[in-house]
Amino acid sequence: MIDSTSLDPTALAQPADLPAVDRLLSEPAFALWVQQHGRQLITQQLRKLLQQLRAQALAGKLARSELNVVQLAARFEKQLQQYLQPQLRPMINLTGTVLHTNLGRALLPDEAVQAVLTALTTPANLEFDVRTGKRGDRDDLVEALICELTGAEAATVVNNNAAAVLLMLSTMAAEREVVVSRGELVEIGGAFRIPDIMQRAGARLIEVGTTNRTHAHDYEQAICEQTAMLMKVHCSNYAVVGFTKEVNLAELVQIGRRHGVPTTVDLGSGTLVDLSQWGLPKEPTVKETIAAGADVVTFSGDKLLGGPQAGLIVGRKDLIQSIKKNPLKRALRVGKLTLAALEPVLALYRSPEHLAQRLTTLRLLTRPAVQMQEQAKALQPLLQQALGSDYTVAAEPMLSQIGSGAMPIDVLPSYGLVVRYVGAGRAGGPIMRVEKWLRGQQRPVIGRIQHDTLFLDLRCLSAAEQAILQAQWSTALA
Repeated sequence: MIDSTSLDPTALAQPADLPAVDRLLSEPAFALWVQQHGRQLITQQLRKLLQQLRAQALAGKLARSELNVVQLAARFEKQLQQYLQPQLRPMINLTGTVLHTNLGRALLPDEAVQAVLTALTTPANLEFDVRTGKRGDRDDLVEALICELTGAEAATVVNNNAAAVLLMLSTMAAEREVVVSRGELVEIGGAFRIPDIMQRAGARLIEVGTTNRTHAHDYEQAICEQTAMLMKVHCSNYAVVGFTKEVNLAELVQIGRRHGVPTTVDLGSGTLVDLSQWGLPKEPTVKETIAAGADVVTFSGDKLLGGPQAGLIVGRKDLIQSIKKNPLKRALRVGKLTLAALEPVLALYRSPEHLAQRLTTLRLLTRPAVQMQEQAKALQPLLQQALGSDYTVAAEPMLSQIGSGAMPIDVLPSYGLVVRYVGAGRAGGPIMRVEKWLRGQQRPVIGRIQHDTLFLDLRCLSAAEQAILQAQWSTALA
């Protein structure tokens, strides 16, 4: 092992100067890592490090002083930490989007977290009927609760709403026609489109009306012997305004009943309560949709409902039973962790007067801007000091959004930090540098950039996360 204290620190190392793997493994620091992680893993990572050092030496870019055991151990520790770091990491969401698809959508309340932990560590009656001692149906764990909250006759759960729509169409409309307004042929995230899902389900799409206007007679004229259903898609991720016309659900249901054709609704986001009671925009609830006569309704579990990723299908008992018998149901079913999280979230809706405090999603959506303002004032001097005089950091009001395709044109009054570049040259590069610095911290911080300005919206910032930011922002921007 080279003792760099006795050598010229500027002298270059040669490949022959590199220590052997076995020699390094005998060093106390490396022996401790072997004890913690096993000899095979540490040996593998050591060889990787030595390959990097050899390449540097051959390129004449490795100082002999870097082969000191202390420096080698420090470099190896950093490499090991990066290697062992999980790919799914906690983030700090300062984008201002509460239900951020790329950041995992709804955050679960404590009741759901504890239920998942229990399901992870103990056997559970996933498909066991404790009362009869026979095999049970996993849907039974939540079906009665879903029906209680929605007014539906029956319910089933799959892994997301796209799967719910696919399963519904595959069961009810395979090789038959589905009539949909042209203005409701939405594309959801990841380029998944309603027409594509219909095609995969084996259904034939019949478009009626125009992009901005669809009338009752458009549906009437499209119905024939091959019509399997009339389908309404709630346009939760965009809005058509101006000279518009749509057929409301109650009227569409009447058209379907006159012709003996079921009416289905893809609610997308889906909410179980009237959000306007908390000052939020009005959205159609699942219960209202069922009460209006919809035969089958699909909606998401991890958006406005505030639960885990899931697709819920509710409606007429005979139709839900047919859907559950479809072989695709097994491929699309949810596991015990989803059901463990979903049940306590649904149970919170039984006490609506406490919902805004207990349901994490609703609490974030209804959070007073004054709370965010106080956080912004506390964090502003720390970030300003970290960024230096080339930047200004201001605590300012801003606008949040709900996210995940819910209420796209509605915004929520919020507060946060605004970072602007005031140094020489254009602002684009320096602002991107700050964004990268925040993203590269131990707990990555994600904001949004608009017009060469970085916005850090504090709507979703918890007290614990604020403490993390205070610690992370004590280090200056390099």
